[in-house]
Amino acid sequence: MRCPNCNSKDIGKIGSHQFYCWSCFIELTVNGEKMSVYQVEEDGTLSSLDDLFASEPVSEPLQAGGM
Repeated sequence: MRCPNCNSKDIGKIGSHQFYCWSCFIELTVNGEKMSVYQVEEDGTLSSLDDLFASEPVSEPLQAGGM
């Protein structure tokens, strides 16, 4: 899996359907074929960035290891 923002493969799993990009510091949530993208604010809240990214299906299967 690659980050839709910076194209990095430095993605960590932080929940059952949640991932974090260590290169550009965004959080990704995957539900089936839909991916939502969030910016983590200084106070820890999340701001949706979905309007900046095309609503494309997830092309690669997500796995806990080997990212």
